[in-house]
Amino acid sequence: MPPAIVILTGAGISKESGIDTFRDKDGLWARVDLEEVATIEAWHRDKRKVLEFYNETRRMFRAAHVAPNPAHRALARLEREYDGEVVIVTQNIDPLHEQAGSRRVIHMHGRDGEIRCMSCGHIFESDIDLTPQSVCPNCKAVGELRPNIVWFGEMPQHMDEIHAALERCGLFVAIGTSGEVYPAAGFVLHVRRRQPRAHTVEINLEATGNQSLFHEHIYGPASQTVPAYVQRVLTRGWRD
Repeated sequence: MPPAIVILTGAGISKESGIDTFRDKDGLWARVDLEEVATIEAWHRDKRKVLEFYNETRRMFRAAHVAPNPAHRALARLEREYDGEVVIVTQNIDPLHEQAGSRRVIHMHGRDGEIRCMSCGHIFESDIDLTPQSVCPNCKAVGELRPNIVWFGEMPQHMDEIHAALERCGLFVAIGTSGEVYPAAGFVLHVRRRQPRAHTVEINLEATGNQSLFHEHIYGPASQTVPAYVQRVLTRGWRD
């Protein structure tokens, strides 16, 4: 069995589908104060304000009819055609990888369209608007429902599963991620230390702060670079 491929994706892969990255000068976090809408403290302080922000953001996302781009579709092709395991670890909350056909996707920052109860931990899929009066369908607690999205200061999800995948990978590829947000920014170093024979590749618009940790660098729009790289891996392997 060939070694596993682990792919870390960030906001850059979805930008070409029309989803702003956090760091765009006109992006989401340039328009709102994250301390007011994206922390657990904000939720406890003013649940209505936080929930209305996410209700509106979700409606805007749905109205935009955002669709997967060639980069998402290329990664789905890699999973279909590669003889070994392909795991996508995404920092994105959008469902574009799944819509493109990828099946092995780990959302470390949560998922759009999922709701979590802070009282019992129940997670369920729903696009309903949340209010401080919303009732958990599992434990019936009132006012404890929130988007299943990791807020600033919270621990990312599925870390044990992610580290297990990193432990068995022979190829690690980071696509469209800044290399500045931990723990995701540390994944490449984890691979280099635990799997010294693994190959590491950075695919981005430009070099990131941890560029030196990657064996290979490919720069350009994800919709162009990712399909070409997937074609190379499937036909010639990853060590040219």
